[in-house]
Amino acid sequence: MRGTFGAETVRDGVLLVARIFLALLFVVFGWEKLTGFAGTVAYFSHGGVPLPFLAAVIAVVAEFFGGLAIAIGLFTRPVALLLALYTLGTAILGHHFWNMSGAARMENEINFLKNIGLIGGFLLLYLTGAGRYSVDDKINVF
Repeated sequence: MRGTFGAETVRDGVLLVARIFLALLFVVFGWEKLTGFAGTVAYFSHGGVPLPFLAAVIAVVAEFFGGLAIAIGLFTRPVALLLALYTLGTAILGHHFWNMSGAARMENEINFLKNIGLIGGFLLLYLTGAGRYSVDDKINVF
C-alpha cells in the first residue's frame, strides 16, 4: 500500500464511479440525439457533416449505447477504444477551433480539449478494465 495512497483498496469502487462519470455525457447527449433524431440529422446537415443521416446513426450508437456499455461495464475495453476514436473524430471534425475567432474559437477550443481529456479517460479504462463492479467481471470477459 506504500506509495499508492490506498488506491488498491478502493480500486473497483473508483473504477465504477469513473465509468459512470465518463459515460454520463455520452448517455445524455446520445439520448437527446436519439429522441430528436430528425433534428440531429438536420443539425448535422446544416453543419456540413458528410452523410448526415449515417453520421447521426453512428453518433447515437456511439454516444447512447456506447455510453451505457461503459456505465455498466459491458465489453469495456473494446468500447473504450471505440469511444476514444469516436471522440477524437468529433474533436477534429466538430471543434476545429483553429479555423475560428472570438467567442466561437474559445468555446470550441474548450470542447476540443474536453474531448482530449475524455480520450485520456477512455485509454485509461482500456488499460484497467471495468473492475469488479461490472458486467464484464460477472461474465468473465475482457
